[in-house]
Amino acid sequence: MITWHPQNIHIAERKFSIVIPTWNNLEMLKTCIDSIKRNSTFSHQIIIHVNEGTDGTLEWVKEQGFDYTHSLQNVGVCWAMNACRSLVQTDYLAFLNDDMYVLPEWDLALWNEIVNLPDHFFFLSSTTIEPRVSPHPGILAPYDYGTTPENFREEKLLKDYRSIEGNDWHGATWPPNVVHVNVWDLVGGYSIEYFPGLYSDPDFSMKLYEAGVRYFKGVDASRAYHFGSKSTRRIKMNKGSKQFLNKWGLTSASFTRIFLKRGQPYTGHLTVNADNKAYRKAKLKSGLKRVLWSFSGTGRTTGLHSYNKFND
Repeated sequence: MITWHPQNIHIAERKFSIVIPTWNNLEMLKTCIDSIKRNSTFSHQIIIHVNEGTDGTLEWVKEQGFDYTHSLQNVGVCWAMNACRSLVQTDYLAFLNDDMYVLPEWDLALWNEIVNLPDHFFFLSSTTIEPRVSPHPGILAPYDYGTTPENFREEKLLKDYRSIEGNDWHGATWPPNVVHVNVWDLVGGYSIEYFPGLYSDPDFSMKLYEAGVRYFKGVDASRAYHFGSKSTRRIKMNKGSKQFLNKWGLTSASFTRIFLKRGQPYTGHLTVNADNKAYRKAKLKSGLKRVLWSFSGTGRTTGLHSYNKFND
């Protein structure tokens, strides 16, 4: 059961409604919230989903006066995000993990992008800096400024982060990210069949793509430090890659590489020819994977039926 706890405080100047799911990770959450307060250019609504909260998180969130939702058990990312949507007061829903530290003007850079766009069909991500080597293009790594609040070298990060070389990139998927609430509602938010949440990010991007979004941009000037996922190590994760393939008829890796072009230098709106050789090859390989998984019994999922309509 999820309960809703709005504070009913409306401030017209707020730009984003920042949604943060958390699961007994209080010290990290405090660091995240402190960075929002210290390093944001604008005022924002903060909405927290408290999974359990038995480590003092629930009491702390109440004391701080944030809008929040609460579940006695860990309901994962998707249920949490969808629950928080009903408390959103602004036109823009921003998603942050509780193990992220936003850097100065992170929100200004995103806002400058938004105000220059002609419509609401966009998806923007900040660029994350991570302490360990990452296989994912678009992430700036390895730049180790700590892996916990206790060993976090905040002053050093604040001194160095602008000097780390990067560029705008294709393929916004991961948080920190921001989307207009009308588009969020159009695609139905996060897909709950991915409980507790693995691969729900590329699935959300796929739904945006299906809805006509072609402006998927990682903004280099908007930066955040990502300590590294701690919560996923405490729970058995869903078979997200198989769920994605069964739902969409294409692997997540193929989608992010061919359609989102994730991590490549940004050149403008996405344009993809569904008849190109790379797509046809990926579809064939994806189809073979589905057949193999169905015979092995590992491809079963609670996801929706598969379909595709990748025509621009």
